[in-house]
Amino acid sequence: MQFTGCRLFLPLLLIMTLPAAAVTAPASVCQPLSANGHVMQKDDYVDKVQGFWLGLSIGNWTGLVTEMDKIGGDGPAGQFYTRNDWQAKDQPSIWGQGIPSELSGTIDWVVAAEDNVWGSDDDSDIEYIYLKLMYDSRQPLLSAEQIRAGWLAHIYTDTDTPFKTLDGKPENYLWVSNQYAFDLMLQNILPPYTGMPGNNPHYDMIDAQLTTELFGILAPFRPDVASRLAYLPIRTTAYAEAADIANFYVVLHALAAAVDSNKPLQPQILHIALQARADLPSNQYPAKMFDFVLSLYKAGVPWEAARDALYQRYQLEQQDGYEITGKKLYCNGCFAAGINFAASLVSLFYGEGDIQQTLKIATLAGWDSDNPAATWGGLYGFILGRRGVEQAFEQRFSTKFNIHLTRKGFANNGIDNFANMAHMASTIVEDVLRQHLALSMPADASCWHIPAVVKPITEP
Repeated sequence: MQFTGCRLFLPLLLIMTLPAAAVTAPASVCQPLSANGHVMQKDDYVDKVQGFWLGLSIGNWTGLVTEMDKIGGDGPAGQFYTRNDWQAKDQPSIWGQGIPSELSGTIDWVVAAEDNVWGSDDDSDIEYIYLKLMYDSRQPLLSAEQIRAGWLAHIYTDTDTPFKTLDGKPENYLWVSNQYAFDLMLQNILPPYTGMPGNNPHYDMIDAQLTTELFGILAPFRPDVASRLAYLPIRTTAYAEAADIANFYVVLHALAAAVDSNKPLQPQILHIALQARADLPSNQYPAKMFDFVLSLYKAGVPWEAARDALYQRYQLEQQDGYEITGKKLYCNGCFAAGINFAASLVSLFYGEGDIQQTLKIATLAGWDSDNPAATWGGLYGFILGRRGVEQAFEQRFSTKFNIHLTRKGFANNGIDNFANMAHMASTIVEDVLRQHLALSMPADASCWHIPAVVKPITEP
């Protein structure tokens, strides 16, 4: 498929059914060395990382159909979607000038068939940059200088970008806090100063969530290490609660390594979500949003009513310290970390352990819908692996990835594939284990043995 500078790519295609025998994952041959550690077969991890990129891509491109269609307020944008709108006609976004999405005329799956290529977007391209930086340097803990150099090498400025918006303006596929941080880097300002409120007025937007979930899968079973690796990348564009929210997703992805895809997923996903919730300060709005959405889910409130309650509680009443509405921002802070975090929890809880159901709700829930859909697509993809994702959809998908759809400066004119991306991730994991857990591994070892987190004993 030929890609252009606009978001008209990846048409909905019928894809062949995958035989069940072809998606059966190999039985693990690894055995734990002790009851206090974790074990992962390297081949299983490679499949999981391919699943991460595949699920992320499915969620990203499907969610883009409804991005900013529904944000609350007056007019059509305030009439939220419901489950009945799946496969119904897409409605224009707040910037769509009355025209529905070019990706799909209906709210439905947007996928790339085997002979096609997935395109990058802001939900995947900066994570890809970080992946390459860590792999090429063999240094998983990136420095501020490395982050800045990577951004400047691979992100277009408005003066050198070949891409244009529909109205002819330069397009470099950065928005809000990411764009502001990039502009600061051009002035020789380094992270974390690029994400601090005194320098970046958009520090509380959603941006860090889009760029850092990857660090969770690079420290499987070890959210403490994952948070350490992600600390500076998160604060490249975020501060305060927005940084805590981004770290929540990082922790969740690290904990997902322990989810057994052969057992019911919903209890396990709720379990790791509660573990990630424990890292959120209980007196701030992210933790209170989590508790509120979970209470609605446990009470049996339909997901649409839960979403509506979020809009009422946080964007109208500004409860729990969430005061975005009072800032009088464009679209009432529809890009903000907070409201999109709350909306993402609706799809996570109400998805009931099913990747398709989770992504459908994320796509329909409103606001910056492609971001939660991409996040949960990646999470489920890592849990299920590429084989499991294809089995869930009964389809084969492309495994090729075009980073040059939005970024620049990579080999092979930007064309990569999920297998190679998984190889890079696997190499980085071994660097993490050596450099951050002081583990040595035989070169031919088929398994990783990873010690469990030992939490310090503290007085109440």
